[in-house]
Amino acid sequence: EVDFWIIPIIQGFVQIEELVVNYSESSDDDKSSPETPPQESSCVDDVHPAFLVALVSRRSRHRAGMRYKRRGVDKNGNVANYVETEQLIHVHNHTLSYIQTRGSVPVFWSQVGYRYNPRPRLDKSENETVPCFRAHFEEQLKNYKKQVIINLVDQTGREKIIGDAYLKQVLLYNNANLTYVSFDFHEHW
Repeated sequence: EVDFWIIPIIQGFVQIEELVVNYSESSDDDKSSPETPPQESSCVDDVHPAFLVALVSRRSRHRAGMRYKRRGVDKNGNVANYVETEQLIHVHNHTLSYIQTRGSVPVFWSQVGYRYNPRPRLDKSENETVPCFRAHFEEQLKNYKKQVIINLVDQTGREKIIGDAYLKQVLLYNNANLTYVSFDFHEHW
């Protein structure tokens, strides 16, 4: 009886744009030359020259919080500051979807203090973390099937303890539907 008063909302972002891909015989250098007369562009498909791109990001209501104040996983497998971003492309009556999720490393950890980049620490043992890590990825795999985990934690500095704990949990979980990749920005900077 109160459904009339309930308004579903999300904390997130939505943008939809119509795009057109134009092809031309000329090279990029020819296009930028002031002497080149303007050419009429031809589209990929004269019947349907445009396609729609939508970007939708949704932030989870579980474990939301300020950076450095809310980290890691909780007892139910929810990770801090979890966001699901979906890219949709609609062309020729077909819709394609690509989903990317992000969130805090799903182990029990925290950073104490307000100074810039406080040192992270593990808050619970490996064995205490196992069921919560498992709950997190069971929900992920139920929703998205196979997943590629890209660990962006610094692999050599102060965050190494978190990255090592993450990898250890992935190895203990040992699920064929997870692919783990460690990517260190410092190596590619």
